[in-house]
Amino acid sequence: MLSGRILTPGGWITGSIAFDQRIQQIVEDCAADEALTILPGFMDLHVHGAAGVDIMQGGNAGATVARAHARHGTTSMLGTTMTATDNSIRRALTGLAGVIAQRPAGGARMLGVHLEGPFLSIHRLGAQPPDAVEVASLELVRSYHAIAPIRALTLATEVAGHLALIPLLKEMGIRVQLGHSNGSYEDGVAALEAGAAGFTHLFNGMTGLHHQSPGIVGAALAHAEYAEIIPDLQHVHRGAIHAALRAIPRLYGVTDATSATGMPDGEYALGSQRVYKCLGCVRLATGSLAGSVLTMDQALRNFVGFGLDLAEASNRLSLFPADYLAETERGRLAPGAWADIVVLNKELQPAAVFIEGEAVHLTST
Repeated sequence: MLSGRILTPGGWITGSIAFDQRIQQIVEDCAADEALTILPGFMDLHVHGAAGVDIMQGGNAGATVARAHARHGTTSMLGTTMTATDNSIRRALTGLAGVIAQRPAGGARMLGVHLEGPFLSIHRLGAQPPDAVEVASLELVRSYHAIAPIRALTLATEVAGHLALIPLLKEMGIRVQLGHSNGSYEDGVAALEAGAAGFTHLFNGMTGLHHQSPGIVGAALAHAEYAEIIPDLQHVHRGAIHAALRAIPRLYGVTDATSATGMPDGEYALGSQRVYKCLGCVRLATGSLAGSVLTMDQALRNFVGFGLDLAEASNRLSLFPADYLAETERGRLAPGAWADIVVLNKELQPAAVFIEGEAVHLTST
């Protein structure tokens, strides 16, 4: 049982929360100590790596990544691939399949895969390698989906044939996200009308907003219910984040974390490419940003630093991504939900993390 200031779906209460693998009850007690803040565990829908390990390595990489992010309050996540050869993607998916089937001890629950690439625009690749970009087909996606469940898929909607795929992917239960796209505002609106559900790292890797050419960003700001954004103070200016917060009702934060997360400055892998961590960010040799070293607890502190109250900041890292994936038993503290819990001290640093009731060791061993 934990006691403190608890964020429930109905708002804050002071009291205690009892749980085993699932939450049993939440009891209000005005006399409880409010030194600790109890929030739903964070859900990160865009994670490439951590602790020197990249998801694209396959094998046990996913388990290592899940454990590293769990220590920062992430209780569930999507292992995220990137543009690579067909064999490399299949190797990564095979590795993820084992972690999805069996949560590693001390690790976040891997809910499935975010397939970020290879179905992208060669004009908006960012840190994705150009030599492995592919045009999507239903057969290819189905073959990947048969290896490991794809929950989200990033697509450049303007590529010939991609728009027609969106309703078919939606029927498979895949959330189609627009990203790494050189499309127009009209392309973005058409994709939303066809069933696209969100946007991948909003503002980054897509056509920007201009008053005569609103681009994919304009389509998101004008019409999106959901979009992910990287609140690391590197990828997106504070002003752009504030604009997105006002425009997109259920904007949610992701880390886009790479293998350099939690590691010292130096050279690391991002898929087949070499990236360099320095001054709190990750870049290619060209200087372009290449993912991040953000963790979800830092994302929470950054959102609060932007002026969000703690409840809203929490919702944008737990409730909203859970609702986006239709994970109704995660992302909230309520009886019957999974006991995915992060306990914070007054500095909003994790004091305890529980994943499906299991206590996580907050220091690596």
